[in-house]
Amino acid sequence: MARYLRSRPILVFLAVLISLVLVDRAEGNILTTATVFSSLQYFSTFGLVALGLALTMLIGEFDISVGGLFGLGGCVAVLTGNTDPWVGIAVALSTGLLFGVAQGLIITGFRLDSVAVTLGGLLTANGLAYVLTLNKTITFDNIDLALALNEPIGVVLSPRSIVVIAFFLVAILIFGTTRIGRDLIATGSDRKAAMISGVRVDRLLVASFAVSGALSALGGALLSYGLASASPTGLTDVLVPAIAAAILGGVSLSGGVGSPFGLMVGILTISVLRSGLNALGVPPFVNDVVSGTILLAVAIVDAPYLSRRLRRLALRPG
Repeated sequence: MARYLRSRPILVFLAVLISLVLVDRAEGNILTTATVFSSLQYFSTFGLVALGLALTMLIGEFDISVGGLFGLGGCVAVLTGNTDPWVGIAVALSTGLLFGVAQGLIITGFRLDSVAVTLGGLLTANGLAYVLTLNKTITFDNIDLALALNEPIGVVLSPRSIVVIAFFLVAILIFGTTRIGRDLIATGSDRKAAMISGVRVDRLLVASFAVSGALSALGGALLSYGLASASPTGLTDVLVPAIAAAILGGVSLSGGVGSPFGLMVGILTISVLRSGLNALGVPPFVNDVVSGTILLAVAIVDAPYLSRRLRRLALRPG
């Protein structure tokens, strides 16, 4: 079962890719550099949000506020970064970091449910974005930077996608070479046992929400710079694909299961699906229907009762 959970993200990715290729076998629009570039652009759009969300899921919590911080980070970056883009990035990162720390402290200090707290964070971040922008679209004047962020590198990459891929490689390295990943998994699996074994659970929880907030705000800043604009409503549709990518990437909603590599494959699955369906020219609602069907199928296969039945069948002699 453990081997299945580790390989499941790759199996789902291959199933989605092969299905798209078979559907499009007459036209040949899927296996093209344009589709790969488009997929990696989708990957860079909500990859950091999904990574931040997954960190809190691993520890057994859930950060709904990532969608609001994504939009707020974009607005803050554009408002403060027209003169110096690095200042905008720094302010956006600081905003997301402080938001995450505040939420983590509230959750640990008052022993509150993270969903309720971060729902309040989502609404607060959205409200602040409306106030800061006066409910208007604001423009980023550095057009050269906006064009450069989306400029193809090596045909299929862009500066935005390279940055996000680099963050995932760092996350994979940290999980593989330090005890941070083990502590996250241990805390998400059994919080009391983790505390007994010496894990500073509260500190780890606050740090997880801090990193989640910072990554979400950075993702919004990069996208807003790339679009040369930001608005309080234009960057709010990343939460659902981030959740879907985490689930397809093998991150458990109950905590204690998942890895940055599996998450990266899950994000690529959603990205390839979106880009592939766009290449097929299907209506936008088909994307939601197909994504929902895949998630439902994965949920059914992962259901405890079905898993036990499959193991019994596999162990049955003859």
